Amino acid sequence: MSNAELSIAFFLQMAVTVAACRVVGGLAKRFLGQPQVVGEMIAGVILGPSLLGLLVPDLQATLFPEDLRPTLFVGAQFGVGLYMFLVGLTFRRDHFRMNAASAASVSIAGMAAPFAVAVAVTPWLLGLGLFGEGIVLWQATLFMGAAISITAFPMLARIIHERGLAGTPLGSLALAAGAIDDVVAWCVLAIVLASFGAGPEVALKAIIGGGLFAAFMLLIAPRLLQRLGDHAERRGEVDLGMLALVLMLYMLSAWAMDAVGVHAVFGGFVLGIAIPRGLLADELRRQLEPFVVVLLLPMFFTFSGLNTQLTLVNTVSLAAVAVVIVLGSIAAKGLACWAAARLSGQDNRTAAGVGALMNARGLMELIIINIGLAHGIIGPEVFSILVVMAIVTTLMATPVFNLVTATHHNR
Repeated sequence: MSNAELSIAFFLQMAVTVAACRVVGGLAKRFLGQPQVVGEMIAGVILGPSLLGLLVPDLQATLFPEDLRPTLFVGAQFGVGLYMFLVGLTFRRDHFRMNAASAASVSIAGMAAPFAVAVAVTPWLLGLGLFGEGIVLWQATLFMGAAISITAFPMLARIIHERGLAGTPLGSLALAAGAIDDVVAWCVLAIVLASFGAGPEVALKAIIGGGLFAAFMLLIAPRLLQRLGDHAERRGEVDLGMLALVLMLYMLSAWAMDAVGVHAVFGGFVLGIAIPRGLLADELRRQLEPFVVVLLLPMFFTFSGLNTQLTLVNTVSLAAVAVVIVLGSIAAKGLACWAAARLSGQDNRTAAGVGALMNARGLMELIIINIGLAHGIIGPEVFSILVVMAIVTTLMATPVFNLVTATHHNR
């Protein structure tokens, strides 16, 4: 396609993307009681090969041409990372410090139990030939453990934000545990990638680079950024120069996390945590949030949906595998996170709410399994089964959360 044709296709694609996300998200919110974000995830799948491409493939190919996929990918990463920066701005560091032990225990339990499920089911999946050629048991087990244990960090953050829980102990604990959870999952994925050709430096770079970045941003950067916050307070506003500087810092943070092999979303989230609270944080949210939520974030949902093919789960044996993985994943992660939160001193309502939220896999799952498919770790059947697991666990997160918190609130 020529540049002019790409431009025409891009604007039409974005119009359809925004319209679909707003309509489906609104319907899910009104009739299903789901957050807007869950409907937007479904809209992305609807626009992909699982529905639109199945019913009207020519129209789907016209709206979402292959030549525009790289552009959509970059926009998706930019949008979801910037959204996580906004989430970081609402993160209560005082709540995290109060709940640090709980967050660590919830995260460890939320990783250990799903890894136990992976240890149990991976030999079965290998026997069915569902992994890539040359993948051995330990590699397959590590990948499945990471995929089953990962949390829908952006999704979890959006649900917490929409429910007004961002500054509460429950919200802070869930966000902290989810962040730890996913960083560990990315490090495990880096080890798997390093084990079959990428080299050990991939894993070392992810673990060491991510750790150094987080340490700097959480221990040193807040003192440096406080000057910017003080400047905003003196001026009584966040002008365009200050906004430009913060956006540059965001892009450098996202670049740093992508460069070391973690993910851009963590760069944005940690920078948001480091920004001083007050006028600066409030104005950044006010100025950026509408554009990010309405335009940029739907690009992420659509890109993920375009890579999702649900029709591959089309035999009895694959359906059985899907049922085992879905039920095992739900039981392992939800119950383990609830038990860990209770043992660390949280009340039953908070623990149950955290277990429900941590159980959602969402689009972080789609990211990690797309990487696995691209690198030949898993076959398309396992990919599709894990997509089913991601959708089921994400759809059930809000109703289960509402049920357990309302039940324990009424007692």
